[in-house]
Amino acid sequence: MTGRNQTIISEFLLLGLPIEPEHQDLFYTLFLAMYVTTILGNLLIMFLIRLDPHLHTPMYLFLSNLSFSDLCFSSVTMPKLLQDMQSQDPFISYAGCLTQMYFFLFFADLESFLLVAMAYDRYVAICFPLRYTAIMSPRLCLSLLALSWVLTTFHAMLHTLLMARLHFCEGHVIAHFFCDMSALLKLSCSDTRVNELVIFIMGGLILVIPFLVIITSYAQIVSSILKVPSARGIRKAFSTCGSHLTVVSLFYGTVIGLYLCPSANNSIVKETVMAMMYTVVTPMLNPFIYSLRNRDMKGALGRVFWRKKTPFSL
Repeated sequence: MTGRNQTIISEFLLLGLPIEPEHQDLFYTLFLAMYVTTILGNLLIMFLIRLDPHLHTPMYLFLSNLSFSDLCFSSVTMPKLLQDMQSQDPFISYAGCLTQMYFFLFFADLESFLLVAMAYDRYVAICFPLRYTAIMSPRLCLSLLALSWVLTTFHAMLHTLLMARLHFCEGHVIAHFFCDMSALLKLSCSDTRVNELVIFIMGGLILVIPFLVIITSYAQIVSSILKVPSARGIRKAFSTCGSHLTVVSLFYGTVIGLYLCPSANNSIVKETVMAMMYTVVTPMLNPFIYSLRNRDMKGALGRVFWRKKTPFSL
């Protein structure tokens, strides 16, 4: 649209969360507590997996990477959100906005791929228990991790470069608490059809296909369990997979609903709440889901704690 004034935008104004001023301090305390819980919980999981040899298995290798991803994913948006809630000028520079968008996409994609790797690990463990060690070799696990990091780097860089080529008009107010891609596209006075097409195509590859792979893996797991019905076996299998399915539902449900199935009826409040679910709530819940429902993690906590208390034991 050439008729509109194309000024050079050096910074954006983040509107933040739609919270009444009198409730600002209450929500600030709540979000601060959630962020601290996220940091401590995920650091604890990484710490236990690193120190306990019993957890040096493919499942916990992927889990430690997921905890690192959750910690970073939450740190991309939460510190800025907390700062803006206490600031009268919640601005973010143009370069800072693109940087935040890049790392947001990077760690969101990384979480998606790690959830797929964990689903495959559970599929092999339950459907092919005797061949588990041979299939889930260290080489395969490291290859899956390397592939995840490479693909996420490419995807995040692609969207960031496409966003950097756009011009922004005099409007510089982002109706969000972080530099969300869709919110930025609404501010552009350039042709955004290429960006929207890439979001749709790459979103299908990065989100929908991994989600379908996870669903297929668990369908195979359920089928394998039902072939040899055993109350104890069913309880053990569903206990093993239940935590992972909970995380998958929280993460993919909100992301796909927000980005790949947009609705004209979606209000700013609704979009903000959905974004909070996968950027704040899910990274905070992951340590509780994987530790409180996991006997191995509880055992590792006890062994590490006991070893620290008795350093001179024979």
